[in-house]
Amino acid sequence: MAVFAEDVNLAGYTTLRLGGPARRFVEATTEAELVAAVRKADDEGEPVLVLGGGSNLVVSDDGFPGTVVHVGTRGTERVAAEGGRVLLRVQAGEDWDPFVARCVADGLAGVECLSGIPGRVGATPIQNVGAYGQDVSETIVEVRAYDREARACVTLDRDACRFTYRHSAFKGDDRYVVLDVTYALDEAEESQPVAYAELARRLGVRPGDRVTLKEARDAVLELRRGKGMVLDAADPDTRSAGSFFTNPILAPDGLAELERRVAERLGPDATFPRYPEAGDRVKTSAAWLIDRAGFAKGHARGPARISTKHTLALTNPGGATTADLLALAREVRGGVRDAFGVELVNEPVMVGVTL
Repeated sequence: MAVFAEDVNLAGYTTLRLGGPARRFVEATTEAELVAAVRKADDEGEPVLVLGGGSNLVVSDDGFPGTVVHVGTRGTERVAAEGGRVLLRVQAGEDWDPFVARCVADGLAGVECLSGIPGRVGATPIQNVGAYGQDVSETIVEVRAYDREARACVTLDRDACRFTYRHSAFKGDDRYVVLDVTYALDEAEESQPVAYAELARRLGVRPGDRVTLKEARDAVLELRRGKGMVLDAADPDTRSAGSFFTNPILAPDGLAELERRVAERLGPDATFPRYPEAGDRVKTSAAWLIDRAGFAKGHARGPARISTKHTLALTNPGGATTADLLALAREVRGGVRDAFGVELVNEPVMVGVTL
């Protein structure tokens, strides 16, 4: 049976350790409880926040004036296997990194470079979670969800999910509540081709080479720990929402403006990271822009600060409020805009606040 409570402080349910109280809090441990809790709130005209691991949320200091449904569903089912591929249907409340660890241990390739990412399975299609050259859209076959408009459970195939860079049909729209996700993984002892240059260097291989699944996972975890991106209660740099800003994708005119600004600010021979994208667009590095705009690791504004390990993470080392964190985020965003003409976009979901 679902557990109900009132005035539950949400700071304890987010990796930033920030956020005020939820008026009503429901712990749902089965799909039926999850659907019933959301449906009941909808019937009562109550605002709903579906909460997983809280690793990608910035919650207002005032909390949430409605019902928070905490997804605690569990279970992984092998639904098919053919042609060297295995389909796994995973409940939304399963923790992501333990799932990745099991896949690596079982010789299933396709998510090994997504090791160490906090949060739960249900969030992965929403954000099209990705890192180190992989993202979940490469392996997701379908997503089952509760459609709040149709008041029915529906299945969306990969095309219907409309995956793009850190985005999907689920992001920015609370119509769907993810119930489970089906991934297609390869039965293999070796990783997918290593696509990320930094990871290839750490492994001592060339981009496109393969390594064992364990080698790939271990190297990713090592890289993430070095950036404070693996949760550790003893490390205040991990009290963050991960990368706070997405890497900008620029159209040709925006790229030309960035080239002009970089040459003006850093000299005519200065270069910056650029990666080709579809439609004559180019992706650049938010971390590079933040650093070159003058925001070093450890830069603080009040009690909130940039991580001492990675300029993309904004942290609560202790004593900060959501207002403090957002003030720092606005300072960084404004500084990058002034320096380079690029508008950074937040990656975490904002609840009751705006950037």
